[in-house]
Amino acid sequence: MTTIAELPPGFADKVLSAQSTFRSVMDAMARPGSVQRIIPMAGTAGPMMRGTAAIALTLFDHDTPIWLDPRISDSSDVLKWIKFHTGAPVVQDPSIAAFALISDGVLLPTLERFALGTNEYPDRSTTVIIQVESLEAGRSFDLRGPGIDDVATLQASIRPFDLFDRLRLNETLFPRGIDVVLVADDFVVAIPRTTRVVSKES
Repeated sequence: MTTIAELPPGFADKVLSAQSTFRSVMDAMARPGSVQRIIPMAGTAGPMMRGTAAIALTLFDHDTPIWLDPRISDSSDVLKWIKFHTGAPVVQDPSIAAFALISDGVLLPTLERFALGTNEYPDRSTTVIIQVESLEAGRSFDLRGPGIDDVATLQASIRPFDLFDRLRLNETLFPRGIDVVLVADDFVVAIPRTTRVVSKES
């Protein structure tokens, strides 16, 4: 059993590392489909990637309920790491989560189970963070929407394979909807609810 003293470390410099990571995530949100690198290194626990750990250290706190997929929630080391470094409460009901961590896309539940926000408070929706195999190789996708000049191309290896088909629910929900952050090691890509994605191979 891992003790608190044996847990992987957080940021070496909490303020500067959090600022740098936040900037990377915001750049990804502002430029959907662009691959951004998270520079600050943090220790990781269980199935969490380095980028996921850095995002957790930056965005999670005691006021942000989070939902974990079964693979992560079964890892006592991850639960201890999150509690110790962020204080974020882990919830069983995805519909009240501010963030959801998905270690493998095959474990992603139906998106309707997450908080979708309201017309008055669309920001009260779940941001879903999904770990993927690659953001540099795989299928090619065309992205259109705010923050994109005409069209952006993303090449990525993503599960579930129909993720972007599922995200079409955002078209009918807007301004409500789900924002997605894809993580591959220390690289991130954001797919905000305003972005439309089409496979170039479909």
